[in-house]
Amino acid sequence: MPYIEESERLAIDAGRVPFTPGELNYAITQLLRRYFLTRGVSYQTHNDAIGALECAKQELYRRATAPYEDYKISVNGDVY
Repeated sequence: MPYIEESERLAIDAGRVPFTPGELNYAITQLLRRYFLTRGVSYQTHNDAIGALECAKQELYRRATAPYEDYKISVNGDVY
């Protein structure tokens, strides 16, 4: 949830890198809010934002998470 303490909001708004999942959620939420303020609120902008989030999620998994999981398999052994 993006509902973090005001002091943390101010720090992130000033450029501090998010540290907790809540802070990361807040930073992403603020970016999306700015996107909607710039582009306007419509089905299309919501669809565009959700599509961008989904593609970013998939790319994170493909480029970072899957290789990390492969590494951990080599360290700890496969379960399949």
